[in-house]
Amino acid sequence: MFAHSGIILLVIVAAFIIFKLTKFTTELSMFFSAIVAAFAHSLLLRLASEPRDIVPLIPIRHIVEGAFTYFDVCLIFLSATFFMALFRDSGGVAFIVRKIVTAFHAKRNLCLLFLTLVLLLPGAITGSGATTVLTVGALVSSVLSSMGIDETRRAGIIYMGAVMSAAAPPINLWAMMAAAGANMPYVGFAKPLLVLSLMGALFSTYWLAGKGSKKLELEEALKMLPDVPSEQNWFRVGFPFVLLLALILAGRIWFFNMPVLGLPLLFMIASFSVILLSPKPLPIWQIARSTVHSLLPLVGIMVVVGVLIQVMALSGARGLISLLIVTLPLKMLYATLFFILPLSEGFLQYAVAPLIGVPLIMLFNMRGMDPIIALSAMAVMWPIGDCLPPTAIVGRATVIELDYKGRYYGDFVKACLIPMGFVALIGTLFLIFSTNLSFLEV
Repeated sequence: MFAHSGIILLVIVAAFIIFKLTKFTTELSMFFSAIVAAFAHSLLLRLASEPRDIVPLIPIRHIVEGAFTYFDVCLIFLSATFFMALFRDSGGVAFIVRKIVTAFHAKRNLCLLFLTLVLLLPGAITGSGATTVLTVGALVSSVLSSMGIDETRRAGIIYMGAVMSAAAPPINLWAMMAAAGANMPYVGFAKPLLVLSLMGALFSTYWLAGKGSKKLELEEALKMLPDVPSEQNWFRVGFPFVLLLALILAGRIWFFNMPVLGLPLLFMIASFSVILLSPKPLPIWQIARSTVHSLLPLVGIMVVVGVLIQVMALSGARGLISLLIVTLPLKMLYATLFFILPLSEGFLQYAVAPLIGVPLIMLFNMRGMDPIIALSAMAVMWPIGDCLPPTAIVGRATVIELDYKGRYYGDFVKACLIPMGFVALIGTLFLIFSTNLSFLEV
């Protein structure tokens, strides 16, 4: 069985490399490598078994089941991003940024603080760092430009804010997927994820922004921001978020009396409130189409990850990886996870959460560590690898959205290394001292 699983694992790796070298996208490379692995698994079983035990060459049922593994997560992705897109197009984001600039243009540190919080909001709600870049990246970058921050550092601030927003609660897809794979409820993650993501985002912003030699000129900054409808106000901006929070809390406080609505429906209710309160008519159908179009790569990779994990579980390859991980010494994991987790994210995106995260959770739990704190730490370290090849989804979205002119690796990624190292450091410390930090779960 070990030999069988090892062969399937080698087939997956080899097929993925071959398809990537032939210029297939990451999603298609993962999907076709899963199909090739399923075929190889069935072929090896046919060669080793009697005729009565013949299995289909392509296990269609498992492929279909795998494709729907993260169907609920995809719905959350789509509905949450649709909500943020409506909010952006109604002028809500521009209104908030204008108010921040107007109130704190003379206080650089406070202005940077609130701009960082603005960066954290979209990804925290949608679970996608790319959504942060696309909704608020350009607006925040224009304000940073008015502060005299150079292009490379601006791109670094937007990127690190985006990946920390994807790690922030309430929706952290890495933690959700790994917890689901380990039959672990997604409860108690809010505080540790908030502490880690907030520390990482604030350090990144203040490190990359520097002390600054230019005072933020109010008129110059406001000219660079889009106009806001005169009817826009704090009630129109704040009510959809208050409504969303109230519905979420109602389900947790009155759980015996409140029907289970589900996050996708909650986001659609909040979206409806944005439409009703918008000071201008919104092209709803166009926004919905653009939302689906922009999220196709992310939804596609979620579907493909489900297929790949299902095939690996069917063939025993997933179990082999789990066995190899749980037999590693803890000291070796501490010394290498800060490097392995971001690098694996660059290769496999969200697939690393169920593939590597699940056995790691089980290992840490067996060693007496707090699994919630440990998974929170890993779920913050994973997204910092979203600027690494071959996927680099958030990194590519950042340089494209900001029309970055510098070198991708020589300038942009290099500028992010120290903030990335800081996030990896605090994540590792949270892992090591997870039992001492269990009070954060309350």
